[in-house]
Amino acid sequence: MAANFDFTIDELGNRNIRSPIAMSTTRGDLVANYVTDKQYVRYQTEVKVGAQAPLKRSHILECAGPREMIYFTPAHVHAGIVTCGGLCPGLNDVIRSVTRCLWYRYGVKRISGIQYGYKGFLPEYQYGIKRLDPDVVDDIHKLGGTFLGSSRGGGRETAKIVDAIEQLNLNMLFTIGGDGTQHGSLEIAEEMERRKLKIALVGIPKTVDNDFAIIQKSFGFDTAVDKAVEVVAAAHMEANSAINGIGLVKVMGRESGFIAAHTALASHEVNFVLIPEVPFNLEGYNGFLTHLEKRMMNRHHAVIVIAEGAMQDQLMTDKKTDASGNPKMADVGVYLRDRINKYFDEKKIEINLKYIDPSYIIRSAPANPSDSIYCERLGNAAVHAAMAGKTKMIIGLVNNEFVHVPIKAVISSRNQVDPEGNLWRDTLDATHQPALMVNQFTETKTK
Repeated sequence: MAANFDFTIDELGNRNIRSPIAMSTTRGDLVANYVTDKQYVRYQTEVKVGAQAPLKRSHILECAGPREMIYFTPAHVHAGIVTCGGLCPGLNDVIRSVTRCLWYRYGVKRISGIQYGYKGFLPEYQYGIKRLDPDVVDDIHKLGGTFLGSSRGGGRETAKIVDAIEQLNLNMLFTIGGDGTQHGSLEIAEEMERRKLKIALVGIPKTVDNDFAIIQKSFGFDTAVDKAVEVVAAAHMEANSAINGIGLVKVMGRESGFIAAHTALASHEVNFVLIPEVPFNLEGYNGFLTHLEKRMMNRHHAVIVIAEGAMQDQLMTDKKTDASGNPKMADVGVYLRDRINKYFDEKKIEINLKYIDPSYIIRSAPANPSDSIYCERLGNAAVHAAMAGKTKMIIGLVNNEFVHVPIKAVISSRNQVDPEGNLWRDTLDATHQPALMVNQFTETKTK
């Protein structure tokens, strides 16, 4: 469990340089305050009545924010920014925030954007770099995608990447990406440490699936739900306007069904949510298709949302992976569409099924206001951490506070929907679907 990790943040050395940001150390003077290394947020908030054991370092997380004393001399800094992996709403917002905070708050004038992910560091690709300043990045938040370009893979070419970082004379590197990116970030940081390089590495976690451990939300998630709700509204309209209409929507979620669950809660129009964390049978007296048929007989329309990672234990026939190391999944949306059509065709029941896969539309969308605010604050916090010499860490939100989290801790596991937790309980309340659509559980209870 993540709570067993030491949440101590690695630092490059003593901080002997006064920050150029004019702030206060006194409460009550109406001037924004510096953050100290003695300000923490509790990781696990649940407590029991009675005497409590003393807090350990594994129970608390260091607060993010500007420090009064920093490690780097701003005029000497050359910062690098790289975006890796699949697209996600908010990437450009983070690039913009990091660039502007470095430039305006600290006076850093050398900022380089590494093009096309970790491959941008590798000499065989010859992608070059983009010089970044406020004029270049001011309007990029209005666009989807990433201004720097992205790619999967390349992160395991650790020695070559660190060679390039040395040749560029970078003092700090901001890695914006998901689980694979941050695994690569940790290896890069460890290689820099072996070479005794004083280079700060700060990650900004990116995954629309919202499946990073420890942190409560990753950027892009709110926008993904926002866009998915629009798609569900269209699917519901199609289903409700046809004879025995069925709207089937596939959303992202390789190992976690957060987008699917939140979409159902936000739309109020979903009748079945199928996610990787909750197993279900298709056939049988307690299977999904039986319950779908009952719904059609009673209400004559249905909307289904399925996460891309659902049923993969049954559908994946090989163990191929993509360039980021993620397993290549079967298309569960197409599979379910065909099974539903076959089921009702065999029963000679007329249905009109519309299947929608909006994945790439969602991923490439510009950030909505909620995510844009979040990205702005993540980027600022990342810069403050790097200027203070913090390294081998990411910025995350825990209990509504921005904190520093060791990369090793955040990549230790994946966050998933708890089938016995309140999110899934509320999702079941919204859809009225059975708690379990698994035949063996029903058999056990009826014996």
